[in-house]
Amino acid sequence: MVIATLAFYLFAGVAVAAGLMVTLSRNPVHAVLWLILTFFSAAGLFVLMGAEFIAMLLVIVYVGAVMVLFLFVVMMMDVDFAALKSGMSKYARIGTLLGLILLVELVLVVGAWSTAGLAPDMRAAVAPLPVDVENTVALGQLIYTRYVYLFQASGLILLVAMIGAIVLTMRHRPDIKRQDIVEQIYRDADKAVEMVDVKPGQGI
Repeated sequence: MVIATLAFYLFAGVAVAAGLMVTLSRNPVHAVLWLILTFFSAAGLFVLMGAEFIAMLLVIVYVGAVMVLFLFVVMMMDVDFAALKSGMSKYARIGTLLGLILLVELVLVVGAWSTAGLAPDMRAAVAPLPVDVENTVALGQLIYTRYVYLFQASGLILLVAMIGAIVLTMRHRPDIKRQDIVEQIYRDADKAVEMVDVKPGQGI
C-alpha cells in the first residue's frame, strides 16, 4: 500500500505540474510535449485504479495518434505566433477577469461539495464486481448496452466539433491553383489541344 500511495502522489504531482506547464509554455511544441507527459501520468493513475484498458487507450490513441498529429500540425503550419500573442494582449484584462470568475466558481463548488450517504452503493450498483468480470468486459457492457445512446450522442458532438473546426480554419488562398472538377468534366477535347505550326529557326 505504501508503494501504491507513493506512486499515486508521484503520478498526480507530475500530471498537475505538466498540465500547468502546458498553459505556461511559450513554445507550442514544448506545450505539446508537456501534454504528452500529462497523458502518461494520467495513464499511470488509471493503472493504479485497475483500469488497464483505459490506460492503454490513453497511451495508444492520445499519445500515439492525437499528440503526434498535433506535433505535425504545429511544426508544419506557417503561423506567426508572435503576431498571435500580440493580438491576445488586447484581451488580457477580459481574459483575466473571466479566469478569476471561473476560479471563484470552482472554489464555491468544491467548498460546498457534499457526498450522499448512498453514493458508494449507487456507484457499486452500476458496474459488476471486479471478481465476476474483467474491467474491459464491464466497460464494454456499460457503454454498448446501458449508455449506448449517450455514447452515440458524444460521437455526434465530436463530429460536429470536428466539422466546425475545419470550417473555421479553412482558408482559400488566391495564389494557389485549385482543381475544378466540373470544368474538367465539361471541357471540349477539340479545344483542349492546340496545334501550333512552328517555322524552322523561329522556336516557340
